Amino acid sequence: MLEGIVAGLSTAFSLQNLIMVVAGCIIGTVIGMLPGLGPMSIIAIMIPVAVQLGDPSAALILLAGVYYGAIFGGSTSSILINAPGVAGTVATSFDGYPLARQGLAGKALTIAAIASFAGGTIGAILLLGFAPGLASVALLFHSSEYFALMVVGLAAIAAFAGAGQVAKALMMTILGVMLATVGESALFNAPRFTLGLQDLQSGLSFITLAMALFALPEALYLVLDPKRSKRGEGGDSRISNLRITRSEAKEIAPVIGRQSLQGFFIGVMPGAGATIASFLGYAVERNIAKGEDRVKFGKGSVKGLAAPETANNAACTGSFVPLLTLGIPGSGTTAILLGALIALNVAPGPRLMVDNPSIFWAVIISMYVGNVVLLILNLPLIPYIAKLLEIPRNYLIPFILFFTMMGSYIGQNNATELLLLAGMGIVATIMRMAGFPLAPMLIGFILGPLLENNFARAMNLSDGVSFMWERPMTAALLVFAITLIFLPSIRTGFDRLIRRRAIADK
Repeated sequence: MLEGIVAGLSTAFSLQNLIMVVAGCIIGTVIGMLPGLGPMSIIAIMIPVAVQLGDPSAALILLAGVYYGAIFGGSTSSILINAPGVAGTVATSFDGYPLARQGLAGKALTIAAIASFAGGTIGAILLLGFAPGLASVALLFHSSEYFALMVVGLAAIAAFAGAGQVAKALMMTILGVMLATVGESALFNAPRFTLGLQDLQSGLSFITLAMALFALPEALYLVLDPKRSKRGEGGDSRISNLRITRSEAKEIAPVIGRQSLQGFFIGVMPGAGATIASFLGYAVERNIAKGEDRVKFGKGSVKGLAAPETANNAACTGSFVPLLTLGIPGSGTTAILLGALIALNVAPGPRLMVDNPSIFWAVIISMYVGNVVLLILNLPLIPYIAKLLEIPRNYLIPFILFFTMMGSYIGQNNATELLLLAGMGIVATIMRMAGFPLAPMLIGFILGPLLENNFARAMNLSDGVSFMWERPMTAALLVFAITLIFLPSIRTGFDRLIRRRAIADK
C-alpha cells in the first residue's frame, strides 16, 4: 500500500497532471456557476478529449477535477440568484440566498468556499486512509437498505418545515414523488401519466423543476413587489462583510466536522451521492440546533449554509470509493466517469489498487490538490462575484429569467420544457404565497425514482414486504425515519410543557 501511495504521489505531482487538476477545477467551477450546465453534461462532452490524452491517470484527474469543481462552483448561482443548477447545491440556496438578500453575499460565498474546501479535504483524507475497508461496508447495503435510506431522506422534510408546517411539507413531498412517476418506468418500460404527450415520455427534467420552484418565483416576486425590486432587503447595495468573524467561525467549525464525516460516508454508499448528503446534512443540523439557532434556519443561518456545502463536497469525494474499488457508479456523474475508465482500458474494481496503484492513488491525492486549487481560485474572486448583487433588481430580473429559460432548455433541448417551466413556475409562486414550503417537493422528486426502484427490487428479492422487519439495518433506518417525522411535534410538545412549568413557578 505504501509503495502505491508513493507511486500515486509522483504521478499526481507530475507537471502534466497538475495542469489537468487546475484545468479541470477551472472548467468545473465555471460550469457549476451556470444553471442547467451540470457536471454530467460537461464530463460527457469531455470524454473524447480525455481519451485523446492517452494517459488514464491524467484523463481521470481532469474529469474528476471537473466533477468536484462543478459541485464547488454550483453554490454561486444558488446563493446569488436562487437558481441551483446542480442537484447537490439546492440545499445551499435555503440559507445562502437569504444571506445574499441581507447584503451578505460576500460572506455567504466565503462560508461556502471554506465549507466546500473543508468537506472536500477531509473527504480526501478519509478516502486515502479508508478506501479499501470502506468498499466492504458499501457491499452491506442492498436494495432494502437503499429503500430505507430514501425513506429517511424523505422523512427529513420535517427539518425544512417551520412550526406547524409539517403537514404542508409532507403534502409537498408526496406531490414531488408523484411528479417523479411521470414518464417511462425503469422497471416496466411503460409510459405513465404522460397524457399521450411524446415529450413527457422521458419524464420531467430536474433542471426545469428546480428552476420553476426557486428561480422563476423569485423573478416573479421581484416583479410583483416593487420595494423588493430596488435593492437588497437591508436597502444597502454595497457588498461588505466579506470575512467571517471569530464567533461565526466557532459556529460553523463543529458543523463542518460533523458533515464532513456524515457526507463522506453517505457518498460511499452507491446510489446516495451529494444530493442526499446535502439534504440530510441540512436536516440533521436544523434538528440538533436549539432555540434561536433553529429559528434562523431558512432565514440566513451560517450553519444552514455550511452544512450542505460541507456534506455535498465530502460526499462527492466519497462517491469515488464504490467507483474505484467496486466498479459501481454511485450517481449519474460517476456512471459517466465509469464509461470514461472503460474507454481508457482501465477496469475499476477490487483489482485496480493492485494492478494500477499509480492511477488509484494519483486520483485520490489529486482530489486534495484540487481542493487547494479551488480555494485559491475562488477566494480572491468572491468580491467580484458578489458585485453581481449591486446590479439594480429591475435589471437583474431579465438576467434571472434568461438563465432560468436557458438552463431548462439546455437540459432536454426541448421547447416543451419552457411551457412546463412557465406553468410550474406560476403554480410554485402561488404555493409560495400560500405558505407552502417548496424544497420538500424537489426532495420528493429527486428521491422518488430511487425509492420506487429499490422498493420494487427489494419486494422481488424477498417475495413481499417482509424485508422491512427481517433485515435489521432496514428496520433501524425505517424507525429512524419515523422518529424524524414526529421529532418536530415532540419537540414542540416539550417546549410547551417547559413554558407551562415556568409560568406555574412564577
